[in-house]
Amino acid sequence: MRIGLIGAGAVAPFHMRAATVLDGMQIAAVCDIDAAAARRAAAGTAAAVFTDHRAMLDAGLVDAVIVNTPHALHLPMAADVAAAGAHVMVEKPMATTLQDCDRIASVCADAGVALTVGHIQHFMPDKLAARKIIDSGELGAVRLIRDNRSTDYRPGTRSPWFFSPTIAGGGVLINIGGHCLDRSLWLGGGRALEVLASTVNRFDSPVETDGGMLVRLDNGVSVTISVISDPATRGDRMTIVCDRGVIELDPRVGTTVQVDGRSRSLHVAGEGDIQRAFTAQLADFAAVVDGAEPAVPLAHARHVVEIVLAAYDSAREGAVVSFAAEEAVA
Repeated sequence: MRIGLIGAGAVAPFHMRAATVLDGMQIAAVCDIDAAAARRAAAGTAAAVFTDHRAMLDAGLVDAVIVNTPHALHLPMAADVAAAGAHVMVEKPMATTLQDCDRIASVCADAGVALTVGHIQHFMPDKLAARKIIDSGELGAVRLIRDNRSTDYRPGTRSPWFFSPTIAGGGVLINIGGHCLDRSLWLGGGRALEVLASTVNRFDSPVETDGGMLVRLDNGVSVTISVISDPATRGDRMTIVCDRGVIELDPRVGTTVQVDGRSRSLHVAGEGDIQRAFTAQLADFAAVVDGAEPAVPLAHARHVVEIVLAAYDSAREGAVVSFAAEEAVA
């Protein structure tokens, strides 16, 4: 499968490496409006370099495309890729509106091409270790999840588009918080019934730099998410409280379970964990192209966007936002 990559940003090297280690795949083209960035991403490969994704598609070099671009561009670029008859993987978030999420799904379905959404948390080894023990039933039901992440949303620390409400769709909640929601919903095993959120705009930022969400799932699980910008101590830690034990996850450390005062390691973090996740994600995309069901259902990816948008409403109104009962069915 000849793959095109649109967007040579921070995670581009992970996508590139994944394609080089999987049998039957190659990166055939890299596109970015910054020609130098595209050339850097393509260095050491035979990939053609483009600055216009339509020119890349017209060249007939690709069978599938990874859309790794600013959030609001996911729909128009996915639509162009699908119209060219190529399969589509879009990075998370799926889009910035529910209408765009639905449109991406419909244009790909109408074109008869595969579609997946790149929620990398589903493939991270520390999260997979937690999923395995939860599924085993050893710890009983999940009851409570706490998810704390740090980031840096000071203007100048990342590309300017991240600070555009129109292009990014928001700040830390749609970007970093999307990861937290993805893994919390997945490991919590439910869909949201209601959300209460708060946001803070610091550093004269036009998008929120810090935010928190309280989410109640339809199976009774309570999820607390906090994303803090530029703290003295950086972290990425989940705690999952089950009936008979507590799971702690940190991609820099690994996965540990504590049962009745005794702990054991389920996974020890390794230097290659992130790359293994991206490789597994691309392998999943290839399987979907061959007719398999995606590891991350499109309905799940859409629901993550739905919750983020509801969180923004909640923060503006200072009130709980509920989801319609028929939309909260697992």
